[in-house]
Amino acid sequence: MSKLHAPKTGFSTRAIHFGYHPAQHQGALVPPIYTSATYAFPDAAYGGRCFAGTEPGYFYTRVANPTLALLEARLASLEEGVGAVVFGSGMGAITATLWSLLEQGDEVLADLTLYGCTFSFLNHGLTRFGVTVRHVDMTDPDNVARAMSAKTRVVYFESPANPNMRLVDIAAVSAIAHAGGARVVVDNTYCTPYLQQPLLLGADVSVHSMTKYLGGHGDLTAGAAIFADAELAKRVRLFGLKDMTGAVMSAQDAHLVMRGLKTLALRMDRHCQSAQKVAEFIQAHAATEVVHFPGLPTFPQHALAQRQMRQFGGMVAFELKGGMRAGIRFMDALQLVTRAVSLGDAETLAQHPASMTHATYTPEERVAHGISEGLVRLSVGLEDSVDLLADLQQALDHAMDA
Repeated sequence: MSKLHAPKTGFSTRAIHFGYHPAQHQGALVPPIYTSATYAFPDAAYGGRCFAGTEPGYFYTRVANPTLALLEARLASLEEGVGAVVFGSGMGAITATLWSLLEQGDEVLADLTLYGCTFSFLNHGLTRFGVTVRHVDMTDPDNVARAMSAKTRVVYFESPANPNMRLVDIAAVSAIAHAGGARVVVDNTYCTPYLQQPLLLGADVSVHSMTKYLGGHGDLTAGAAIFADAELAKRVRLFGLKDMTGAVMSAQDAHLVMRGLKTLALRMDRHCQSAQKVAEFIQAHAATEVVHFPGLPTFPQHALAQRQMRQFGGMVAFELKGGMRAGIRFMDALQLVTRAVSLGDAETLAQHPASMTHATYTPEERVAHGISEGLVRLSVGLEDSVDLLADLQQALDHAMDA
């Protein structure tokens, strides 16, 4: 029996084996990398059927590639979807999906807190083409219900949100959106399918920056969208990817993501364990105003996190009492922890959103969207936790002098 059609197996088993059998590829244990941009047709009629969409074949890598197709099949399996499309970046996945779902005159409801580039695309990109974007506090599903209108076509949010860890009740908001005829798109980058599966909670699309945890090693850029609707997946591939963005992923990067998937569960377990220790340590330090981490009992949405997340993730956000100056002093004092944007790498990374990823926001926008001047975001890596805590201790002590 082909592994593609094998009975349902565990998460890590599927991450390693799904959709591939070495016997079908001359015994190669590792799937081959198909670098061809184009493909030969056995005859003209076959080519015509491929272009018409009536024949499932390969004709140009901007549309489909065997290496990318295997990765897409694995992602759909892990996320419990019916189809997936991969892209050259997370923003490629987000923009291709939204271009495919929206038309002039439509409306997007978005949460208050979003990744900086997503915020810019919504508010400085889509709005130029006649799409209305409204932000509401989705931590209360009732706010979504009140904000829905006849023009609302997409409800978009992150959970947890970047960078302040706000959660959205995916099941509750999805039910409200669907009752109003809107699709739900969830950025699941922080959790990965190992910790959270938005499609099982009612969402229509789960998007990822695979640059982060799915790749896991900081050596590629990639994105993905996984769908609960096969027709929507096809539309995003043939319109959002092929025609609107051309955000094609390379076969080499697809190979690297599949290598990352093999250790995803192991890595996420370690990220989560270390992040819990880091969050508890930072919470106890005198320089800290508040820690935002779903695994802390003091986190306002801790009960929701327990319902919709299997573990609490590797991301920790915290606010320092000294504001902007304390945040910068903390960042500059770090020695083991790396000052860098991105997340999900083996290395622990720290960034100061007000001066880095969310610098595109005005100060007023940062306040409105819950990003304080002293907020620091940590992507807790795979180092020994005792070494991380020692570095954080001295950096927090330094921040107290602000």
